[in-house]
Amino acid sequence: MDKIPMTAPGYAALEVELKRRQQEERPRIIAAISEARSHGDLSENAEYHAAKEAQSLNEGRIAELEDKLSRAEVIDVSKLSGNTVKFGATVTLTDEDTEEEKVYQIVGESEADVKDGRVSITSPIARALISKKVGDTVEVNTPGGGKSYEILKIVFK
Repeated sequence: MDKIPMTAPGYAALEVELKRRQQEERPRIIAAISEARSHGDLSENAEYHAAKEAQSLNEGRIAELEDKLSRAEVIDVSKLSGNTVKFGATVTLTDEDTEEEKVYQIVGESEADVKDGRVSITSPIARALISKKVGDTVEVNTPGGGKSYEILKIVFK
């Protein structure tokens, strides 16, 4: 059973979602199933089938969240340091073609959100950055083609 690296905020977000699904969604769906059952013939009851489908999806996500939380290896990024890129690092890059600066934090898969500047440890850009230092140039194969970045700054916060 592999550990799943994640930051403390990422772990907390999963806990919040699990609690919401167990304490709010589950009872709401059960009530919807009961309501639909009272309408009679279940074989042609679209509300009943929709509620059962919602229940299945919710229970599946609950199981997935419980699994992730049980295998989580929470890493306190504020206690990390160093001059090489590793999990939790916030890296400032410059695109060597456009001179555009980008800032990414390397996080666990479940907390990645490129729009917020958080990239998964398994993403092509994170894999290219791992173990590199300020001043290094990295080549990243993206879906849009190869990109070249220079590392300007590495921070752990």
